[in-house]
Amino acid sequence: MKRNLLLAMASCLCLSAAAQQTIQVTVTNPTKEVRNDQPVTISLKKYGEDIKRVVVTSDGKEIPSQIDDLDEDAYNDEVFFLADLDKKEKKTYQITLYKDGEQKEYASRTFAELVVPSKNKKLAKNQQDIYLRGLSFDKKTKDRYHYVHSHGVCFESDLIAMRVYFDNRQTIDLYGKTHKGLVIYDTQFYPDDKQLANGSGDDVLWVGNTYGLGALRGWDGSKMQLFDNMKRQEQRVITEGPLRAIVEVEDRGWVPAPGLKPVNATIRYTIYGGHRDFDVDVTFNRDIKDYRFATGLINVKNSKEFSDNKGLRGCYGTDWPTGKDDGKHKLETVGLGIYVPSTFFDSEKEANKDDYTLVVKSNCHKLHYKLAYTSADEDFGFKGEKEWFNWLKDWKEQAETPVSISIKD
Repeated sequence: MKRNLLLAMASCLCLSAAAQQTIQVTVTNPTKEVRNDQPVTISLKKYGEDIKRVVVTSDGKEIPSQIDDLDEDAYNDEVFFLADLDKKEKKTYQITLYKDGEQKEYASRTFAELVVPSKNKKLAKNQQDIYLRGLSFDKKTKDRYHYVHSHGVCFESDLIAMRVYFDNRQTIDLYGKTHKGLVIYDTQFYPDDKQLANGSGDDVLWVGNTYGLGALRGWDGSKMQLFDNMKRQEQRVITEGPLRAIVEVEDRGWVPAPGLKPVNATIRYTIYGGHRDFDVDVTFNRDIKDYRFATGLINVKNSKEFSDNKGLRGCYGTDWPTGKDDGKHKLETVGLGIYVPSTFFDSEKEANKDDYTLVVKSNCHKLHYKLAYTSADEDFGFKGEKEWFNWLKDWKEQAETPVSISIKD
């Protein structure tokens, strides 16, 4: 009996030593709307460099979480989870930090990949197997676009999926899902006939040289500028999930418009489980508050436009995903949306045949905006443009009334 008691005490001491600290996080919903899958990010910087895993609980029940080394210094620096909140609800979460073990694997709700084609020509287009975490090209490389499978880095949530072209456009191209779930690992943006028959979804947008969905461009005062003048371009996967995926595009020595001094721009895309929207955060290596940039939406053929003239803009229309009827694809209907907070919003330009343009500005070294889309193929989506435009209004309202987060060690 005494021996068993000693063993139990030793076990408790080991667990206590393994648990570095417990953090109490209170998340509050300020609105009268239910808010599910609200992103909660807690920095681990003040808790030491040796956090190996975390456990997040609410009301005694464990919920999925992830820890990330975002600055790639070999130490975890953030813990992330998604909060579900009722109207005006305040909920408390316990985060226990451990110095030992590995983070538990939870069901994936996000994914990202950067793949180059295999030398094995027998592999199908959706079975390439050379996965990279990052890739950098010198400006002397004339065809980055075809060197990378899917033509660029891909990322997704369980609702939407995108790729960012690895070329002078850096356009965001869209994948339309039919059902909720992840598809990029299995299809690699090129579903085969069997996958299509099983409802995998497919490419739903032709982008050309337009913004597609919210690509960042230079601005010369009258028109957008592609990424034609730079020294080096990189793409990388920072984290692929399970609850958020983050990818980056970096342009070094970029001259955004004629006559301007070059700048390094790092464009980070962050998507969350349960979300059809994602964040665009651009970091510049120096203060360029006097520069202006362009972003916006492709003017989808026959699209109807929505705008509040204060940074929120959307459209809803139908076109061939390959730009023309190739006999292999059907017409696709999509709704697009962009929201630029007032801090970064400069002006809105009248639509032309290709684009809906927003001129944006940085706040010293930073620029932030949000993007979203829907496909009519979704069995979980919207019934036409009216529902989509109403969702855009609610989306902006939620962005401007975020949940509040307080931390107690």
